[in-house]
Amino acid sequence: MDASLIAFVGGGNMASALIGGLRRGGHAAARIVVVEPFEAQRERLAQAFDVAAQASADARLAAADMVVWAVKPQSFGDAAAPCAPFVADALQVSVMAGIRIDRIAAALGVQTHAARIVRAMPNTPALVGRGIAALYAAGAVAAHERTAVEALFAPTGSTLWVEREADLDAVTALSASGPAYVFYFIEAMVQAGTEMGLTAEQSRRLAQETFAGAAALAMQSSDPPERLRERVTSKGGTTHAAICSLEGDGVKAAFVRALHAARTRAEELGR
Repeated sequence: MDASLIAFVGGGNMASALIGGLRRGGHAAARIVVVEPFEAQRERLAQAFDVAAQASADARLAAADMVVWAVKPQSFGDAAAPCAPFVADALQVSVMAGIRIDRIAAALGVQTHAARIVRAMPNTPALVGRGIAALYAAGAVAAHERTAVEALFAPTGSTLWVEREADLDAVTALSASGPAYVFYFIEAMVQAGTEMGLTAEQSRRLAQETFAGAAALAMQSSDPPERLRERVTSKGGTTHAAICSLEGDGVKAAFVRALHAARTRAEELGR
């Protein structure tokens, strides 16, 4: 069992997913501390995971081996100021979109070249153990610390290291925001199903199972997605009619533009 003390700054959904994974993996509740200003969320964390959740930073944080920053990006400055005197020497892990390593280092009073910071970009399927988190490590992060970060995210799904910090903006657009795109298409399929006479429950189940099954097939197949699509699309058939309609409306091009827009917004947040 890992005896390291892990401190979370912010106790929302992603922190809850990570804490839940740690607890399921046998990490002692006494070796997890959470700084969470909202009382109702502190109570939920304590009830669900039996961890210590406190309203503000204090000297206990100084014993942390790893600090996980899980606050909203716009709240980082306010959250970092009271924590910095206690946590600057710990390994820092950020799940905040857009907040660059140099800004995290500056907020903690650490020189960027010496900063032991890993930025992570997870997504919400982490809540059910099916997420994927892209990771980028600053140069000062040691190999064993990379391993520790992988272990932190392992119960929530997969991890993928990227070589450039700027790549995380594309990851944000693709996989971090990606679940919303899936839910958006499920919404559309449910709407179409009900318009064609199915019940909302029937439409929802058909859409959800279709997405889950297609994703599983794509992961298990060595064929590219366009080949898998072609196998379902007989010329002159029903699927062909649907794909032609989508192409006529420019859906693929619009979708690609949407992801570029998301990446641009991530870059803006970083600046």
